[in-house]
Amino acid sequence: DPIMTSVSSSLKQNNCNIQSVSPYFPKQRTLDPVMKNFNDTVSLFKNEEEKKDEDGSDDDSGTYYYNTEASGTGLQRREPPSGGSSSLPDTFQTSHLLFYERFKAYQDYMLGDCKPSEVKDFTADYLEKTVEPCDWLALWSTDIFDVLVEVRDVEVKDLKARVRLVLPLQCDTRGVELHEEAMTSLLEATQHKVPLQELQVVYEESGDIDQTALALEHVRFFYKHIWREWDEEEEDDDFDYFVRCVEPRIRLYYDMLEDRVPAGLVAEYQSLLEKCSKCFQQFSALRSGLNADSDSELDNVSMVEGLKLCDQLETFKRKLRIIENPLLRYVLAYKGNTRQQCVQSRGPRASGAKVVHVVTASCSTVQLQSLLSARLIPLCSSEDTEIQFHREPVSAVDSCYQGDLVIVLPGMYSVSSSIFIPDSITIEGRTLTPCLCRSDSPVCVSIKLRSTCKLAMVEMKGPLCFTQTLVISY
Repeated sequence: DPIMTSVSSSLKQNNCNIQSVSPYFPKQRTLDPVMKNFNDTVSLFKNEEEKKDEDGSDDDSGTYYYNTEASGTGLQRREPPSGGSSSLPDTFQTSHLLFYERFKAYQDYMLGDCKPSEVKDFTADYLEKTVEPCDWLALWSTDIFDVLVEVRDVEVKDLKARVRLVLPLQCDTRGVELHEEAMTSLLEATQHKVPLQELQVVYEESGDIDQTALALEHVRFFYKHIWREWDEEEEDDDFDYFVRCVEPRIRLYYDMLEDRVPAGLVAEYQSLLEKCSKCFQQFSALRSGLNADSDSELDNVSMVEGLKLCDQLETFKRKLRIIENPLLRYVLAYKGNTRQQCVQSRGPRASGAKVVHVVTASCSTVQLQSLLSARLIPLCSSEDTEIQFHREPVSAVDSCYQGDLVIVLPGMYSVSSSIFIPDSITIEGRTLTPCLCRSDSPVCVSIKLRSTCKLAMVEMKGPLCFTQTLVISY
């Protein structure tokens, strides 16, 4: 396991005993300035709360961070998208809450010291106390449409609300046309029940509905970024779910949001989440089809396959916990930065030769002839020029010396690891339209100081991050 080996070796090199590392409140805070700042923040809030308790004040932060006795809302109005012409009413802006506000809400109001198997019950109890039971307006928001509805009832156990359309129909669609009859049929098919996570509370200045808007935001954020579908099936259910899972994942979310985690580690975490989710779904489907009392050969084969999937699932979960652990995440990030610092400029080749690196998964004879006549023959007129072929851009860049040229032929290339460019090179796409280098996960392109990288006819899509001499966020 490369991740486990990397962590263990780094801890040994730094004279750290892995058995003494607390997974969620590490003692060696000096290694992580972010955690130190968080402790200072918590202490500050704690001191302020103690002063308020001495004064007899019962004000609090988190879900109820505004004064309910004051007139008017304590929340912001969500700004409509620039250039938009929507006729829908505005909603509350609740997606930009701070780390401590979410931390406080989950710790004090929503989850407390619940076990994984109790999360649904605690969440339902929290919603029952904070969400208005009926008679409030919301936008039912999906990937396809936003439609104005009125909430008639809230079923906290199922995390659903019973709604009805507000007539005349007020709806924004994306790529489809929906009329009142179609929307009515859709609601009838769902028995007029929609998930609470898909409801955006319509903005009111009175402040009467603020708690409802905040509560739905906390539930929406929790099930999107914190909860894992395999959490409920943990064998060791006798632990504090907030301490072991919720706090580390909130901290990781904000660290990634504020670019405190290297892009390569973020990509690894997202990839592990996808693999773990896919493995869990396969394991669940296989398990549901097994008959415990059967001795058939097919069931025996399924049992063996299930054991393999279970072992894979545990491996993925262990790797995820390593990245979610603040101290071990620091170790992994430190090794990544060390690798970047170890990438030294190669300079020109000792022989003085120049190399043209051609990147292509496959190409037609017409493309090859065009490349030869237009670029390769003129470039290779001297005997000291060499041509090398690569299947993807990363290996081509890693093979470059100063002054080399990388030619990317038409195609889509997947980039999943960090790219270090310590020498001055040129990268160009050989086509009338830009070549596409796509990344579904964040990728770091690091250009060493005093080196230049000329890009021509190469289009990069995805959450890319250029560091040092150039910083661009997509």
